[in-house]
Amino acid sequence: MARIGFIGLGTMGAPMAANLVKAGHALAGFDRSPAARAAAAGRGVPVVDELEAAVAGAEAVLTMLPDTPDVEALLAGPDGLAGRLPAGTLLIDTSSIAPAAAQRLAAELALRGIDLLDAPVTGGPGGAEAATLAIMVGGEPAAFARARPILEALGRPRHMGPSGAGQATKLCNQIVVAQHLLAVAEAITLARGLGLDP
Repeated sequence: MARIGFIGLGTMGAPMAANLVKAGHALAGFDRSPAARAAAAGRGVPVVDELEAAVAGAEAVLTMLPDTPDVEALLAGPDGLAGRLPAGTLLIDTSSIAPAAAQRLAAELALRGIDLLDAPVTGGPGGAEAATLAIMVGGEPAAFARARPILEALGRPRHMGPSGAGQATKLCNQIVVAQHLLAVAEAITLARGLGLDP
């Protein structure tokens, strides 16, 4: 079992962190929002009030943040984790961010001996709760092998290729999701036009 720092305890992150705890991992969770920390603690997630406490001594750090700028600020900003994590740390970003940003961050972190995997997820809050997320992973195969036991507590991880490939796969997935939504909307419009109860 791994010592994990988990950053981002929102709608997706809190149940994901709870599932890692249930799987037996030693975890410290952090979120900037006191309300999010309290909600995660209510799920049985050990939470801390400072980012530094979440990552101290962690073999792996997982992030679940809203967007590219949030991940960049956390990892590469003036006080970013890139300068505070020791070499050998495994960093798994489950946020959905730009593939180019994932590639750039992975290259920067590699210079410090830190492996970054881009590992966006799909399945929504229900999948996060049930630990059935599809996890699309980009990065070095050896880093993926290290991450696999952690990711399997969250769902079904699949290695898609080098850095950025996980985020690229998520973009493809979102096109499919959008097309399904569009098809449903068109079907409802057609049904109404033909006098059906949608």
